[in-house]
Amino acid sequence: MKRTLLGTLSAFALVSGAATMALAQGEPLKVGVLATLEGTYTVLGEDGIRGLKTALAQAGNKAGGRDVELIIQSTDTSPESALRGARKLVEQDKVDLVIGPLSGSEGIAIRDYSKTQPQVTFINGISGAQETTFVEPSENFFRFNTDGAQWGVGLGAYVANEKGWKKVASVAEDYSFAYTNFLGFALGFCEAGGEITERLWVPLGTKDFGSIIAALPDDVDAIYVGLGGGDAVNFLNQYQQAGGDAHFIGGSIMVDGTVLSSEGSAKEALVGTPSSGPQADTWDNPEWQAYVKAYQDTFPPDQRFPSPSLLATGYYNATNAMVQCMETVGGDLSDGQAAFRQCLSTLELKAPNGTIKLDGNRQAIGTNFVIEVVEQEDGTLATKMVSMVENVPQTLGLDPAAFAGIGLPSRDVPECKTSY
Repeated sequence: MKRTLLGTLSAFALVSGAATMALAQGEPLKVGVLATLEGTYTVLGEDGIRGLKTALAQAGNKAGGRDVELIIQSTDTSPESALRGARKLVEQDKVDLVIGPLSGSEGIAIRDYSKTQPQVTFINGISGAQETTFVEPSENFFRFNTDGAQWGVGLGAYVANEKGWKKVASVAEDYSFAYTNFLGFALGFCEAGGEITERLWVPLGTKDFGSIIAALPDDVDAIYVGLGGGDAVNFLNQYQQAGGDAHFIGGSIMVDGTVLSSEGSAKEALVGTPSSGPQADTWDNPEWQAYVKAYQDTFPPDQRFPSPSLLATGYYNATNAMVQCMETVGGDLSDGQAAFRQCLSTLELKAPNGTIKLDGNRQAIGTNFVIEVVEQEDGTLATKMVSMVENVPQTLGLDPAAFAGIGLPSRDVPECKTSY
């Protein structure tokens, strides 16, 4: 009798489990998306959404056999807006997964929120603050993009050794991503004997850069510009109008498509500007070219950039990671999404901008590109690859203890010195 009862219970469990999986596979997969669709980074957020939709279009708008239902929530780069958006998606809309956010300080807020919602998996969009995964990482938060410091690898040494620019000042946005991105540049630059004479920080959304431009020193070889979106365009146009003629070094989002496709005199000063980041617009790699074509084919020319920005690429890769792992688990998110998360943790993503894998903190290890802005035959601006560095870890190749000893990126960190 006991054996019969156990057999009956086992059979029931199998049938029940199969029925649950079948039910889940028949239901749409509810995916919440966080993107900056308000404020100075609006254009960046719009291209992030285009990258996500490109990936879904390639997948037939399905993941693991389930239709994908998107619920897009706007943010404005502030942690508060990201937290409000995430709460709506998770607690009201009852999404299965969240992809996003875009901006650095938003990412830190979502990491913390994810710890209170263990039933939901969070896949970063493109936010790049170091702290998000380096400090007290969350078990259900995954980042398939390298962080801002990883984006700076190679640039400092290139500027100092190849351009011969040994003395620079900087102006950058006063928040976590800009600190992180500048750290990646400064470590290599200072190691190569460079000197940073002035660090100027401005609030996100700054319109008038007059006082900042006046404060920039004249006796430097170049100015590092760690601004993006509307901030970058405003600064560049005002700097030109003020008669400034210094060389520029671009932070990763200063030479992104959101700035290179803008109108105004700023574009004239950008040709030849060195920078670095997770992609190079004109890279001749076949996988990259196929991705660019897919992006272009998904949206009419007047509704996109000539080439996908790094924001689009970040959301594209995050979405593809989600789709691939949903396929691996057959659309089944039971057992606290355990199998799905195990897949994400061990996935080796063949991304268009190089292979990506995650470390123990669920942080991307990937390829970085040193790039320069060029003018193409049609008059548009793009970035070309100067060199690339593969398998860049979050500790930038330094001993983990030495890297931790540098301190978290801030207005004053890193200190400029020749060894770390």
